[in-house]
Amino acid sequence: MSRIDRNVIVRSIERADPAVISGLGEAGVATVHEAAGRTGLLPPRIRPIQTGQAVAGSAVTVWCPPGDNMMIHAAVEVVGEGDVLVVALQAPSTDGMFGELLATSLQTRGCAGLVIDAGVRDTAELREMRFPVWSSSIHAQGTVKETAGSVNVPVEVDGQPVEPGDVVVADDDGVVVISRLDAPGVLDSSRERRAKEDSVRQRLRDGELGLDFYGLRDRLEGLGVRWLDQPEDV
Repeated sequence: MSRIDRNVIVRSIERADPAVISGLGEAGVATVHEAAGRTGLLPPRIRPIQTGQAVAGSAVTVWCPPGDNMMIHAAVEVVGEGDVLVVALQAPSTDGMFGELLATSLQTRGCAGLVIDAGVRDTAELREMRFPVWSSSIHAQGTVKETAGSVNVPVEVDGQPVEPGDVVVADDDGVVVISRLDAPGVLDSSRERRAKEDSVRQRLRDGELGLDFYGLRDRLEGLGVRWLDQPEDV
């Protein structure tokens, strides 16, 4: 898209079924990522500023110039209940583009949380108000409100595409983004993985070794690994 094409604010987007979003949230980032064929993860620099919080919601995307948070303010108007604001930048920046006051506005409108490839500040206040945030940095550097961007257009975070209405799942393990159209199938695969993990967990509790029931002992032997009773046997 050209720069002119992207200076838009799209008010209405399609969202996934709330039951699908909720189910993916219950599964968690690691399971959803595996169920999606190990796709959809945002880079590990996008980290939670808190622990013990998890969200799942529809992506409302924001495309911002670095160091300018005007479009985040514009996005507040179009956020719906349970949405997750996903902010991508036109160029790298660690400036503190989001803080307590914007969080108050988003929280009032029912926003579930924020994912931003830039800095945030007022982190103590954000944790106190229990507004979940995943960001690439924490930095008190202020920003301006001078340059246009867009709201609810396709964006990328480190090469990972995020479309408006995609399902965003975020927890202590990071952030994963699932296409709205793929979300029901990924939920089915997530449920299958969780059922399998429940079975494996019980086998481990019963004393079985993953080394054996995953077939890893034979694999190690095939790679030339030997078991020795004493280290001096080497």
